[in-house]
Amino acid sequence: MAYLRKRKSGKWQVIIRKKNYPYVVRSFLEKSTASKFAKDVETQMDKQIFQDLTGASTTTLKELMIKYRDEIVPSQKACRQTTATLNMLMKHRIAFYSLTQLKSAHLYKLKKEMLVGRAPKTVNGYIQLLSLIWKTAKKVWSISLPAESPFELVTLDKVNNQRDVIISKEEEKKLIAEAAKSKMNNLADMIKFAILVGARWSEIVALERKNVCFNKKTATFIDTKNGTDHTIPLHDDAIAILKKYPFGDKFFQVSSYGKFEFYFDQARKRAGLTHIKFHDTRATFCTRALLSGMSIPEVAALSNHQDWASLKRYSRIKPTDLLEKINNVVNLK
Repeated sequence: MAYLRKRKSGKWQVIIRKKNYPYVVRSFLEKSTASKFAKDVETQMDKQIFQDLTGASTTTLKELMIKYRDEIVPSQKACRQTTATLNMLMKHRIAFYSLTQLKSAHLYKLKKEMLVGRAPKTVNGYIQLLSLIWKTAKKVWSISLPAESPFELVTLDKVNNQRDVIISKEEEKKLIAEAAKSKMNNLADMIKFAILVGARWSEIVALERKNVCFNKKTATFIDTKNGTDHTIPLHDDAIAILKKYPFGDKFFQVSSYGKFEFYFDQARKRAGLTHIKFHDTRATFCTRALLSGMSIPEVAALSNHQDWASLKRYSRIKPTDLLEKINNVVNLK
């Protein structure tokens, strides 16, 4: 049963008590608005579709972001990056809307503003992160939220970030020659090793001595990006590189990615190869492996890709790479 009363402040208070439902109290400036709210809630209760959004109306998106940052993010691999992203988004005006106030229009405005100086993929990531927090609030924290999520009404921008860069043999020689002159003594070896094994930078610097078996010629990368351990066979040249570093728990001692990136950038500039990124070593390995005659499953087993769709982004085979093979096909009888 709904009850309306006028407070000393001039506001109209709605009090609704109904068996099997939470106690509902809301205040409004006008009696007509209060009456409409009371009728709507009673109708929803009668139809058994009522949701108490009182908590959502007094909770801001920022409060959800803080809870997610402090409770969920610390256990994630990208903890530092996600924390920095959330701290940045908390400063935006969208963070101060309550969960019942938040609309898709606010998210589109956020997209528009964030796209200034940022790639579409980066901004899509912001929206996806906020959407994940919304879902976590509903499923994990059991916070009653509006039935229609504002994130479901937002269309993400199409992203075409496909790279077609691989490092040719000539470019590899130039890059390694300049890297050998670097003040970072292991830079050249890290580049050569990356091209030989196709591993990610984080996997290479985390590789520990105890996870390499020189007798079996294998290396195991622990807790990789997809959450699994990954063992690969080692090329003889890769083994020779590792044996050059006999001290310490890890083979490649690097204090931070920032330091590595600084010296790598110097080397590629001196070599005239500013279009090359370190991660292109991974694509170079995958492409060379496929061109050598290895099957897709074999290359995926080496690169630790879960499917062809993932591996395809790293297989940058060009028409000129297939000239010799196409002649063989034509000559078949």
